[in-house]
Amino acid sequence: QKATARTECTSVAGNANSSTLRRQNNRKHVCPISGPKSRLSIRSKKLILIMQLYCGNHDNAHYFLVIIIDVLTPWQTPDHERSKSGNAPVEILMLQSPTSADAEQSSVQWRVSQEFVPYLDAVKAMEAQVQGISTGTCREQVWLLEHPPIYTAGTSAKDTDILEARFPIFKTGRGGQFTYHGPGQRVGYVMLDLKNRRADVRSFVYDLEEWLIRTLRNFGVIGERREGRVGIWVDNKGRDEKIAAIGVRLRKWVTYHGVSLNVDPDLSHYSGIVPCGIAEHGVTSLSALGIPVTMAEIDSALQSTFQEIFGEESHD
Repeated sequence: QKATARTECTSVAGNANSSTLRRQNNRKHVCPISGPKSRLSIRSKKLILIMQLYCGNHDNAHYFLVIIIDVLTPWQTPDHERSKSGNAPVEILMLQSPTSADAEQSSVQWRVSQEFVPYLDAVKAMEAQVQGISTGTCREQVWLLEHPPIYTAGTSAKDTDILEARFPIFKTGRGGQFTYHGPGQRVGYVMLDLKNRRADVRSFVYDLEEWLIRTLRNFGVIGERREGRVGIWVDNKGRDEKIAAIGVRLRKWVTYHGVSLNVDPDLSHYSGIVPCGIAEHGVTSLSALGIPVTMAEIDSALQSTFQEIFGEESHD
């Protein structure tokens, strides 16, 4: 299909197990689905492949998988956004689907980045998306990605919790203290409008915890909350170890930042910090617990359990 100069906000139809992406040409606002300087704005260097599987008419369309492949010359694509093989970056957009025209406007967009996303690029994209959600011109979004190895400092971070600055350190407006992000860790940035759900930050954090707990349960892991400690913990042979972190920020009741789940990261990378300011407990991952899981399997579990927890909220 012919690529356009910009990507508009999208509409969705289908059922809970499906996805649909349609272009709305009557919208003036541009959704920042590829960052502040969207690569989709280059008309002459664009190749968009769309796989569409219809079940019945358009109103009952069951599944659209939209694969956006940018074919850009080297000077148009930053080196950090190109895959190691030299292929063009690939990004998949999935949309949770409501079952009526009214619910269509409330669907949550799922964005999955296949390449490592630099932290500051992610923050800029989140802020642009949050602005669009706040003004009603973009959908709520969950963005699944991995970062290159970094440390991030929340609003409660203490300089004494940096033991060795092995990787770049970024100060961020999210809650919490120091944490690590890197390859093998699935980060989920959650951008929801709590004004149209439940305007309760504690309840939202509780739901994020439940989301992670149910996701881990899919792989036979018992994740638990701990009084006075943020995140999700597991009992590993009598030792409390953290397997998932949570840190959020709100702007005009729209959430951003979110969660991180250790799938198969290099746990030695945590040695440069006191994770979340808690020195007496360790960190772990699904791999360290002897559970080999692919990112695709994690993403599938995250999406299905998210729907269980957040899918029934009112968006009237």
